Amino acid sequence: MGILSYIIWNASPEIFSFGSFALRWYGLFFALGFLISQQILYYMYRKEGKPEKDVDTLTIYMVIATILGARLGHVIFYQPEIIWTDPLGIFLPFEFNPFRFTGLQGLASHGGAIGILFALWLYSRKKKPGQNYLQVLDRIVILVALTGALIRLGNYFNSEIIGLPTDKPWGVVFTGRLTETIKDKRHDVDGIVDDVVYHRNDSVPAVGEGRVPLYVYIFFKPSANETQIDELVNGPVRQMLSSQLYEFFDETPKLRLDYQVANPDNKGFVAKIPTTGIARHPAQLYESISCIILFLVLLAIWARYKENLVQGRIFSIFLIWCFGMRFLFEYLKENQEAFEATLPLNMGQILSIPLVLVGIVILVLSFRKKAS
Repeated sequence: MGILSYIIWNASPEIFSFGSFALRWYGLFFALGFLISQQILYYMYRKEGKPEKDVDTLTIYMVIATILGARLGHVIFYQPEIIWTDPLGIFLPFEFNPFRFTGLQGLASHGGAIGILFALWLYSRKKKPGQNYLQVLDRIVILVALTGALIRLGNYFNSEIIGLPTDKPWGVVFTGRLTETIKDKRHDVDGIVDDVVYHRNDSVPAVGEGRVPLYVYIFFKPSANETQIDELVNGPVRQMLSSQLYEFFDETPKLRLDYQVANPDNKGFVAKIPTTGIARHPAQLYESISCIILFLVLLAIWARYKENLVQGRIFSIFLIWCFGMRFLFEYLKENQEAFEATLPLNMGQILSIPLVLVGIVILVLSFRKKAS
């Protein structure tokens, strides 16, 4: 196996937690996207001689439209059953049994795009000079590309929107979900787990299709005894490896896990569990990098033309690039919902096609215009 045969990603999705509340990387990146975008928009409005106070109004429109549109888009396109089974769960960021803060679990970028298009149409109806619908869109989508890059980075920390298994050297084994679950108080009832670490198992050859041998090391606190360790390993840990976390591990279901336990220097037991991880395409990073490149390209176009920019030009390039790349990246990603396996194209691809076509039409029309 080569030096870069695969990457083990064991980062926690949480920055810190306090009681039932946890600040997650996803939420931080989401908020940073809007904060940074707002500052860039101030700069753009100053350069074009537009009133900076309008940026605050635009920011409010964008935040509300993105959150509502992305959440409703996920529910409508991917989980419509939530509407009648758990209507309060559409917008409530909490679980009540037990009570804990979860955030909005499930946001669709296509829904966010539709929400933004509608919100900016409402904004442009105020008929402000130099801020008609296409002009506003041309500038906002530059910032949407940057925010999209940060959101996809948050998805990477959350180990979600994962790619297909791969044997490429940059394939990623996402182990964070297992670590998070083992440390969860609902599974580690006695609070005996100190840390969870992963290492390659180079003594066993990889079997291909992204399946790679790993060791899971669970470090226990000095108060733990072997009975408690066995109950944890052959209870929750076995279930997670063999069935619950099947997207990340390929463990044959069995009555008991094979593992070793040692107590080095009487500082606490360490359980060593051999298993098989699944290396996957880091699809979140592919999309994040693509959005960063798009942001830089669109910003460069705006910097060159500013107020002389042909209306719709930047917006059309955004639609073609962003959703064209999304269409292609879907071939490297797992379907988000089971029903997509029965479709010739998955839902992300189906929703991307009309947006790309709209972008092509607007781009063609923009070359028939003169800059206003």
